[in-house]
Amino acid sequence: VEMGAKLLCLFLVSALVAYYIYTPIPEDIEEPWKVMLITAGFRTLGHLAGAADQLGLMHYMEGLMLFTAAEYVDPVSDENVTVTDTEFSNVAVRLYVPRRSPDGLRRAVIYFHGGGWCVGSAGMKSYDHLTRWTSNILNAVVVSVNYRLAPKYRFPIQFEDVYSVTKFFLQSSVLSQYGVDPDRICVAGDSAGGNLAAAVAQQLLEDSEVKIKLKAQALLYPALQTLDLNLPSYQENENKPILPKPLMVKFWNEYFTSDSSLGEAMASNRHVPVESSHLFQFVNWSNLLPEELKKDHVYTSPTYGSSELAQKYPGFLDTRAAPLLASEAQLRRLPLTYILTCEHDVLRDDGIMYAERLRAAGVLVTHDHAKDAFHGAMMFVLSPAELAVGHRLLNRYIEWLNKNL
Repeated sequence: VEMGAKLLCLFLVSALVAYYIYTPIPEDIEEPWKVMLITAGFRTLGHLAGAADQLGLMHYMEGLMLFTAAEYVDPVSDENVTVTDTEFSNVAVRLYVPRRSPDGLRRAVIYFHGGGWCVGSAGMKSYDHLTRWTSNILNAVVVSVNYRLAPKYRFPIQFEDVYSVTKFFLQSSVLSQYGVDPDRICVAGDSAGGNLAAAVAQQLLEDSEVKIKLKAQALLYPALQTLDLNLPSYQENENKPILPKPLMVKFWNEYFTSDSSLGEAMASNRHVPVESSHLFQFVNWSNLLPEELKKDHVYTSPTYGSSELAQKYPGFLDTRAAPLLASEAQLRRLPLTYILTCEHDVLRDDGIMYAERLRAAGVLVTHDHAKDAFHGAMMFVLSPAELAVGHRLLNRYIEWLNKNL
């Protein structure tokens, strides 16, 4: 009997593990087992964070932050790059300065990490690797910003933090201190960081105090709009790895408020009031997506929600949170742009529509679309979760910077 009980236990545990690990992975994704294990890890973390939240032990996002904490590495310099944690304009940054003597003035990248405005840090192993690699390969000064996070701090604090760091760094005196060429500076970021980079690039154009212009912006699978959360990419990738739709909705919700009625309205795509209907032209995918991505999707006019949400939380209609809502007149003046999108990503269409709108406004855009990749793929370039696709995307991004910055 005891043997039978042990076997039954083993069977149940195996079934549970198999259920947890097995996720249908799109056929064109390479290394599917690795992706499955990574997805299972993230799903487990999400379930544990959800359980802790339900039990009142900690906020859901605090649960996810445990992953950030586990991934943290100290600022360690190596033979190529000097790394220090410091502050620019009272905001924490991790600074990477190459040791190689430059031929002239150096390039610079100001980088904003992803994590849905709620999690992540410049000190996470994957971000430290990305920014260190950028600094070394490009012989560039890299400023990686540790902006304050939700739920403790809501919009526009995250934006204000990255903006004040950028504005501080773009002063002639600061650039000369680090030997940076004022004509070769880029803002960059992934996911929520790509959102912040796009918003910063737009805001700088309106700021008469800033004399130095950005040379480029690099947006890696960015979140760019809050209006239509039922785009083809949201429908097709609702349950795909790393960033399923419910998690993205949760991130948007937390960015603005703890009031879950906003998230509920967003989940059913009924959060935009009729008086903001003119904004939908900027995110109308039937005009902005290429035919092959429209597939069998039919564009339906928006279902408007109550004005109350927009009055309480106007942030979700603000271009600093949704850069895709900027007018063509604003877009026209933006710098050289790199946009990376991934096929299996709820945010895919945000990036594609922005590329389309920027091109129409006359901006030079390089749009890299990875058909075999999912959201956040670039973060997986270190063992044990090392993915070939992560390396490929990282190299393409670095190559573009090297050529254009």
